Amino acid sequence: MTRLFIYGTLKRGHCRAGVLRDQHYLGEARTRPRYRLYRVDQYPALVHAEPGVGIEGELWDVQADCLAELDRIEAVDAGLYRREVIELEVDDQQQPVEAYFYLPPTEGLEDCGRCWDG
Repeated sequence: MTRLFIYGTLKRGHCRAGVLRDQHYLGEARTRPRYRLYRVDQYPALVHAEPGVGIEGELWDVQADCLAELDRIEAVDAGLYRREVIELEVDDQQQPVEAYFYLPPTEGLEDCGRCWDG
């Protein structure tokens, strides 16, 4: 089981939420202010940033088969995103929390602030 911070199209009510339908939703969460969200067409891009903001999202426990599907959707093998540990504002987790970080340059992209609304 992997604990994931979800911040975009996979959040409940968004276009890819169905991918997580059989996984365990843990609740809302916010990161420490060390990140930024940018708009890339119809999806968000999370990056490390100083100064950053606290990004709002959701926590999920995800099984290995679903995680493999998410890696495919997020184009991890193609180098679009990479799963890394992320720091939460309230870090009372018993295990590390990971998130998908965008790898291409973000210059010229719209900053989405604390929350991506699609």
